[in-house]
Amino acid sequence: MSDATTQPRSNTSGGQTIRPDEAAHFGKLAKDWWDPKGSSAMLHRLNPVRLAFLRECVDMHWGGDISQRHPLAGKSALDVGCGAGLLCEPMARLGADVTGVDAAPENTAAAAVHADGAGLDIRYIAGEVGALDIGTFDLVTAMEVIEHVADKPAFIAALAGRLAPDGLMVLSTPNRTPQSRLLMIGAAEGLGMIPKGTHHWDDFITPEELGALLDDAGLEMGEPRGISFQPDKGLHLSADLSLNYLVTARYR
Repeated sequence: MSDATTQPRSNTSGGQTIRPDEAAHFGKLAKDWWDPKGSSAMLHRLNPVRLAFLRECVDMHWGGDISQRHPLAGKSALDVGCGAGLLCEPMARLGADVTGVDAAPENTAAAAVHADGAGLDIRYIAGEVGALDIGTFDLVTAMEVIEHVADKPAFIAALAGRLAPDGLMVLSTPNRTPQSRLLMIGAAEGLGMIPKGTHHWDDFITPEELGALLDDAGLEMGEPRGISFQPDKGLHLSADLSLNYLVTARYR
């Protein structure tokens, strides 16, 4: 039986990062991605926590004023594994020129329709981020994505290739611990809080492993911050990394 030291089930695939079965799984969720009570309900709960971390990191990286309404004005942002745009739209409202990339065409189509309805100018592209000629970006994000890719080193290298020299990268992913297997897969998927088949525990990555991948790509990882759950507080930023964590990365 696997334990918390087990290596991810798929670390290499010749540079191809998209798993067709994963893309198909998430593509099926596209129609109700924006329903806060639908299959992506947990992402809706998670999004404010991710945005709080992102805003804090943006202000620290570019020396912004925390009261500024548009701290990403004049900046370009790329969200990889964007789904139907849950993070892209807030980043656009923070002033960024946003591009969203996703493996599932159904997701980018749903994202474009929603952004148009919200009056937001966001570019969405379906495909493999490393194969797209889209230049570099001031901010690169990939939230809850790396645990789904086929070749983690190639994926991190592709993200690094899209990051401007003085840019900021922000990542989030589940940690591979006994707690995450029990709660995120056994409980959350077992009780229907997350669609069954969304996660494979062996593919979760520890902060140490992620730090090594970022280092190999020439990036320095910041101090991880955990995302925890308490009945009285809900999901919140924490020092506890056992379930899920966020990190920044930048060129040395």
